[in-house]
Amino acid sequence: MRLDINLATHPYEDAREFWARWGSVVGLLAVLTLLLLGWAVRSWTNAGRDRNSISQLQEQIAKRDRERAEAQSFLDMSANRSTRDQSQFLNGLIRRKSFSWTRVFEELEQVVPQNLHVTSLRPELNDQNEVQLDMRVVGDTRGAAVELVHRMEGSKHFQNAQLVQEAGNDNGSVTATVISIYIPDAPDRSGK
Repeated sequence: MRLDINLATHPYEDAREFWARWGSVVGLLAVLTLLLLGWAVRSWTNAGRDRNSISQLQEQIAKRDRERAEAQSFLDMSANRSTRDQSQFLNGLIRRKSFSWTRVFEELEQVVPQNLHVTSLRPELNDQNEVQLDMRVVGDTRGAAVELVHRMEGSKHFQNAQLVQEAGNDNGSVTATVISIYIPDAPDRSGK
């Protein structure tokens, strides 16, 4: 029996050590691949459920839109038009009568700075049937009006406060116009 071993052209390699090193790396990569594959499949099934729930919600929205269009067309009929107009007029009167001047002034006391005075206050219903306050204020500086806007932004009863106009007076005071949406039923900070 003859063995031809030429170590110069085929150096000796320990295959067991090679497979021990690279086999564990390949095994870890295989486990990682399986984990990523499982995560991808789970995400795909969750996305499918989300797509189904979105389509159901879109169907509900379309159904509500159809019902609203049918109700609107019923109200727009000439026989129902006077009832609709009377109802809208009465609802507007109820909204105006429910406006509480006392509550508005109590809530303004909380936000108006010391060196600022409210000279006029006009509530109006805007296009979204929200009460919009149009206030004219007079203060020592422009900063007082800006501080009022910042305080109103921090209040739960006033939203979208804006300083829309300002003018300096001859006596050094500043007159400004501030508008804001008034929300009377917002919960107080104390949770009442």
